[in-house]
Amino acid sequence: MDAEKLKEMGVQICIPGMRLSAANKEYASGPGTYELKGYIYATLAGLLKMLVDEKTQVTIVTVESPRTPSVLPKTGDVVTAKVTVVNPRQVNCAILCVGPSVLARPYRGLPMTEIHWYHLSTSENELGVVIATAEGSPQGVSMIPTSWSEMQCPQTLMKEPRKVARVIPEKLIAKAKKEKIANKENEFKKEVADEEME
Repeated sequence: MDAEKLKEMGVQICIPGMRLSAANKEYASGPGTYELKGYIYATLAGLLKMLVDEKTQVTIVTVESPRTPSVLPKTGDVVTAKVTVVNPRQVNCAILCVGPSVLARPYRGLPMTEIHWYHLSTSENELGVVIATAEGSPQGVSMIPTSWSEMQCPQTLMKEPRKVARVIPEKLIAKAKKEKIANKENEFKKEVADEEME
């Protein structure tokens, strides 16, 4: 199928850097796009999609591509990432999850322009390092948190400063849920017993 037929069918093929629309009260940048100097541009090679937000009546301009993850990180998303390179100016990461969605393959963005770089932050309490290996530690040995700002290798006893994520283990979440259910059941039984006594 040629480009003219696709255009007649309402399908537009985009390439990275292609200007898609003005960025204004009517059009907003969505996944697969970015906004720059009042215009919306494609960050991906793919198909242009225009979706109207029912609440705001703003048209969200997106680009979908079969070659990229179905979920792209956007500002405010919590991601799970693996640090691949650390240097004094920046840290390179491979994004493995966006929110609860596990990506089919790690997402690093496209290396051709800086448009595809993400600024990651661990400023919130629950964000930070979950698993780490100490410099000089045997491979495969994970460090153990000793505080919210330090981790230690259990074999070499070497300590390193790290902002530790405040992750609640799933066992504790399950236990808390069971206790909450048990407490509610006990409250219900007590209410029924009190009503029977009246």
